[in-house]
Amino acid sequence: MEEVPLIDLGPLRDGTAAGVARVAREIGAAARDIGFFAVANHGVSDALVAEMFAATRAFFALPLEEKDALAIEGSAAYLGYARAELERLDPTLPGDVKETFNMGRERAADDPDVLNGTPFVAPNRWPALPGFRATMVRYFETLTQVALDLHRAIAVDLGLPEHFFAGFYDRPLAAMRVLHYPPHPGDFDGTRYGAGPHTDYGGITLLAQDGTEGLEVRRRDGTWIAVAPAAGTFVCNIGDAMMRWTNDVYVSNAHRVVNRSGRERYSCAFFCEPNPDALIACIPACASPSRPAKYPPIAFSDFLRSKVEAVYS
Repeated sequence: MEEVPLIDLGPLRDGTAAGVARVAREIGAAARDIGFFAVANHGVSDALVAEMFAATRAFFALPLEEKDALAIEGSAAYLGYARAELERLDPTLPGDVKETFNMGRERAADDPDVLNGTPFVAPNRWPALPGFRATMVRYFETLTQVALDLHRAIAVDLGLPEHFFAGFYDRPLAAMRVLHYPPHPGDFDGTRYGAGPHTDYGGITLLAQDGTEGLEVRRRDGTWIAVAPAAGTFVCNIGDAMMRWTNDVYVSNAHRVVNRSGRERYSCAFFCEPNPDALIACIPACASPSRPAKYPPIAFSDFLRSKVEAVYS
């Protein structure tokens, strides 16, 4: 874990200027280096995490026909159930050996973004599983606050006002997916992954692991290191939009999942993604005459579409 540092978020949550600055420095160092870090003292109760994992296991234990009734092919916003091998996070490889359930922020049918047909916005689709919806919504809302707090620290590290990102996340396309990885079929040969090598698309990701290893992160020298699960922590990584915002000052790094454990593996990834119309343009503090902006501005929904369509092609 030396290369994926563990950061205590207590000082950030306390809100003192010195505490925020300390966490900001630690996050900034990790974001510039490997693009990954773990967070502790984040304010999410162990009981809620356990409840989320219990609901996750119950969902994936449902008969296939019940899960398929929620197949993401029926959602323009890619919400619902994705069967094993439907996704290819690395389009050059076979389909990923995992199944997922995808949800977004809870929205009513008369939500303005729903009525306007905003890209990637739709009401969630839920199984008839007692307690599942309530648990997932509560967990989603709790993780949203953790992710927004982390953006405060990121802003401070970049020399911006602490609440710089708030206006980009007041109608977020935040998404969450629970995942089930069966044991890897046979010996790992470098072609069959639980999740193929990829980067994430948004601002930051918060990952909860069930105690089963499998997540691996690429180092700058091209080798891969395992990120062992640690109780009471989330693994956090920088996404492509944040890397683009920061003109590659922060690193959105490749990662993958290989479930070599011989048992079922479950995880939950919360993707803190900005508003659909948020303009992802180089932050002025991240550019200079010697380091001009590398990317043209783009609305986040357009950026996201270019990423997601490749996965499901």
